Amino acid sequence: MIQTVRNLINHKKVLILGFGREGRSTLALFLKAGGAERIGIADQAALSLKDLASFEKEAGKESLAHIAFHCGADHQDAIDSYDLVMKSPGIVLQKPIEAYQATILSQMELFFRVYRDRIIGITGTKGKSTTTTLLHHILKISGKDAILAGNIGIPVFDIIPQIREESLLVLELSCHQLEYMTVSPKWGVLLNIYEEHLDHYGTMEKYVASKEKIYVNQKEGDILYAHPSVAPDSSVHKGQRILVSFQKDGKGDVLVDGKRITYGSDTFLIPDETPLLGEHNHLDIGFVYAICKDFDLGDEDFRKGLLSYSPLPHRLQPVGTIDGVTYYDDSISTIDETTIQALNTIQNADTVLIGGMDRDISYVNLEEYLSTSDVAHIILMEETGRRIYREIMENMPNFQGKERLYVVEHLEDAVKLAKEITKKGGSCILSPAAASYGIFQNFEKRGDRFQELVREKTE
Repeated sequence: MIQTVRNLINHKKVLILGFGREGRSTLALFLKAGGAERIGIADQAALSLKDLASFEKEAGKESLAHIAFHCGADHQDAIDSYDLVMKSPGIVLQKPIEAYQATILSQMELFFRVYRDRIIGITGTKGKSTTTTLLHHILKISGKDAILAGNIGIPVFDIIPQIREESLLVLELSCHQLEYMTVSPKWGVLLNIYEEHLDHYGTMEKYVASKEKIYVNQKEGDILYAHPSVAPDSSVHKGQRILVSFQKDGKGDVLVDGKRITYGSDTFLIPDETPLLGEHNHLDIGFVYAICKDFDLGDEDFRKGLLSYSPLPHRLQPVGTIDGVTYYDDSISTIDETTIQALNTIQNADTVLIGGMDRDISYVNLEEYLSTSDVAHIILMEETGRRIYREIMENMPNFQGKERLYVVEHLEDAVKLAKEITKKGGSCILSPAAASYGIFQNFEKRGDRFQELVREKTE
């Protein structure tokens, strides 16, 4: 990989666009490879040489002194003064990519060019983090040399020193990481696609196209594991398709029926003690089971791995039972479908907290679900909460039990109210169906704050 990078940047002016965790790992690799004529860093935030102190030991102060900084609102103006630009995911280019003279690549693109035949790449609107970490965990404890990286918070350049000939690279891939990719993984996983990130893409078609990069460049002999609703037609996909769905949907190579998974002649029963709650998680387990069987793992190894897996936080995470009410943190929920799944999973849900930043996605399905649900208290907060309340009041005259709707300003107000009205023996779920941006740094911070508020003593 080092030689590949050196060949790419040798005698070129290279710009690192975005200096978060991935940008920093790109700089570390570029400094190690050497050969660049000039290195620049472009970022919205103000940066200076003091921000490069951690690179001094390996690169030396003299090398760092020649790095150029382009900061502030106009930082993208520097792009065409460089030969090669390494763009961090999530940065929205101000022009179409083809309008730039510079070659624009990503860390993931370069990594795939070298390692694609070892990569299991996993994407989907929802469930990708759970599926990725569960697969990695089961492969690892079963004796495989599996390495975890990607959108899970580990830049792929950081794992290069760990990679050996037999390594399997299990990567979570976001739509932003896939957006401009020209290489697809040998094993691709497409869990689902729901309306999401329209603030970034503008149209659903563009968002879907970014997700489809998981398979559009697959070759003969590659495998795609996908739900039938998002799988490509076999006539246009060059590799093998393995469809994973619920038994009730009636089609698929892998069928999930309650806790029973069937894949060809193999049947596996998900143990009752499995820490992953809900049928949506059972479908994710079905995906992982199919992949593990194709890597020749036995059912006993799979069972051990499943039972020893620790679920990620903020995904229907039990917070505790306080004053007779059980609280669940489902802050990861940023679309209506996941809130519906949460309420279907927690059977004694008495109160649900919904709302966050409004990205103009549709809430019709959630509004219709809430109309006929048994949830006694629906607390609506922030922009989306107010919008959902307005849409119900204006467009749904037959909404059942409008007195169940409560409108508050912020999460603090919602938790305070929930403590007052949730019945003992019931459950209260934070499942916002909306993004946290502009209110919290991310969904993790939102979930952390919810848990703090739940545990605070009521005055």
